[in-house]
Amino acid sequence: MATQTTARPVRRRPPAQRPNQRALLTRILLGIPIPFLFLVLWQVGRDQAWEIPLIGIRMGYLPAPGDVVASLWDYAFGGIHDDAFSGDLWVNLGASSLRVLIGFLIASVLAIPLGILMGRYYKMDAMFDPFINLFRPIPATAWVPLVGLLIGWGDQATIFLIALSSFFPIVLGAISGSKEVPGRLIEAGQMLGARRWEILGQIVVPASAAAVINGMRVGLGLAWVVLVLGESVGVNVGLGSAIILARDVVRTDMIVVGMIVIGLAGFLSDRILVGVFRLLTRGRPLVK
Repeated sequence: MATQTTARPVRRRPPAQRPNQRALLTRILLGIPIPFLFLVLWQVGRDQAWEIPLIGIRMGYLPAPGDVVASLWDYAFGGIHDDAFSGDLWVNLGASSLRVLIGFLIASVLAIPLGILMGRYYKMDAMFDPFINLFRPIPATAWVPLVGLLIGWGDQATIFLIALSSFFPIVLGAISGSKEVPGRLIEAGQMLGARRWEILGQIVVPASAAAVINGMRVGLGLAWVVLVLGESVGVNVGLGSAIILARDVVRTDMIVVGMIVIGLAGFLSDRILVGVFRLLTRGRPLVK
């Protein structure tokens, strides 16, 4: 008697989810009105010489948006004003980016291991927490006179200020991330015979990654904030030094151009940092 065999249903993988183009377009459209309104108010406020109450901003002294665009083009490629700023963007941007990168890497190398150890071990936290919370509220501007006396002015002082300012948000992110690791993960590792350093490297560090990345992003943003302060004295090449020179020669358009370039550089560096971690974590949802 022949037996009938039933064919097993073939399981098909669900199609890969494509990004929602309509949602992306909606997000782009929603982001247009505010910058457009800002530019309109900027132009009208300058033409009408508005003075903002309470804070006393006199908008009549601002450069026109069109003048800023022309100065930005000249700063990047030259050919319009042919002055001391023409075509210097890439040299200044490269020098400033290198200082930010070195200071940020120094802060990350020191802060991440220390923060993870402080989050996991009570004695480490008791030892370093008073020291960190004592120095953390001190602004970078207060360090400038002491740094000038101890290190001098120039690249080393700028890198020190960047590393110092970036250190605290990174270490706090690492502390909070390592403290929030579920205890069940630690117990599971111990039951499987993992050693203390294996637990740190294979369980605590991956589980703390999201908080560490957020701390690094805040630290990287502060690095660009402090850059202008560090490059204000003793530095001849850099975005901050260009802004100080523009102030001295009363070029408000170039001051605004320098601010725009630093904002764009900070935004791009943040996107690069996020992209690097996405590659390292193979697309796991740790960063946005």
